[in-house]
Amino acid sequence: MLDRRLIKNFDFYLLLLVLTLCVVGTVTLYSATHIMEELADPLYYVRRQLLVTCCGLVAMLIVCFIDYINFQNWSRYLYLGSIALLALVLVMGSVRKGSMRVIPIGFFDLQPSEIAKFVLIVMLAKLLADREGHFHSLQDLVPSLLATALPMGLILLQPDLGTALVFLAILAGMFYVAGVKKREMLILAAGGLVAAPLAWFFVLHDYQKMRLMVFLNPGMDPTGTGLQLLQSMIGIGSGGLFGKGLFESTQARLRFLPEHHTDFIFSVFGEEMGFIGAVALLLLFFLLIYRILWIATHAKDQFGALICVGVAVMFTFQILVNIGMTISVMPVTGIPLPFISYGNNAMIVNLLSIGLVLNVGMRRHKIQF
Repeated sequence: MLDRRLIKNFDFYLLLLVLTLCVVGTVTLYSATHIMEELADPLYYVRRQLLVTCCGLVAMLIVCFIDYINFQNWSRYLYLGSIALLALVLVMGSVRKGSMRVIPIGFFDLQPSEIAKFVLIVMLAKLLADREGHFHSLQDLVPSLLATALPMGLILLQPDLGTALVFLAILAGMFYVAGVKKREMLILAAGGLVAAPLAWFFVLHDYQKMRLMVFLNPGMDPTGTGLQLLQSMIGIGSGGLFGKGLFESTQARLRFLPEHHTDFIFSVFGEEMGFIGAVALLLLFFLLIYRILWIATHAKDQFGALICVGVAVMFTFQILVNIGMTISVMPVTGIPLPFISYGNNAMIVNLLSIGLVLNVGMRRHKIQF
């Protein structure tokens, strides 16, 4: 029988925020896609997103009621499973838009890199919590570094630089909260800076290099790589203070903006809802992150707290990068906007992550870092 104390500790505020974002995302997705001429069904994307969202919400509730300590025990098996799936992509994956990121399974395309984000958070939370704050040298960080480097390497082979950067952000955020000393953090950061030039020559593909160059000068390729950035900024700028109104996006209706229902959906939202609407959406995201971190500070153990921090960092990084690239303060990386962009795998993983945070909150009592 379910303990009533678990229900009492259920964070309905967090759930309400997530549901609100899902509704905003669904309406924006409809606005961005219902006039796409190639679709026989104007609700095609919306129906799929609603189906996946409902499945994700069910999975979220199931995760809520499995004591999160079990995930600590299962972390190694989950990690090995995610690595196997990432390796399988390179063997059986389907090439889409120049990248091999998905495994076709009937009507559904499985994207292991999304699953790997969720699993990495659990794995790092276990590895770092087991140290109990005792980090005396870089050697103590090796297990966590290797646990992050392996899936990152497989993801870079797809290639998918954006998701790989999400992994780095998760690692850095969890290191900081786990108590890794500033000296070690600075050494790792310095190593990253030294390795950056090598990445340019040996890791980045030509189209990724072009994205970085266009970020520095969007006008250098206005009909190619720079098209998305220029049209995105035009759309958001034309929205003004109050926006053009729902379903009135010129960028969506006239198809000026590629990927307007996925990576660049914030451009459609900004054009239709204006500056006021964009600020309101950012406020929703801020409240979401704040609530997750609040649960982290009230977790009963460091494993639970680190899970919440990892999820918060994952969302924060994706939000900042996605919105940043639509207004040309970040390079284009293909990172979706959580709960808003169209994406089946991303939506399910986002909701699973929220389920794990709710799980920690249901079994909470305040701990000291």
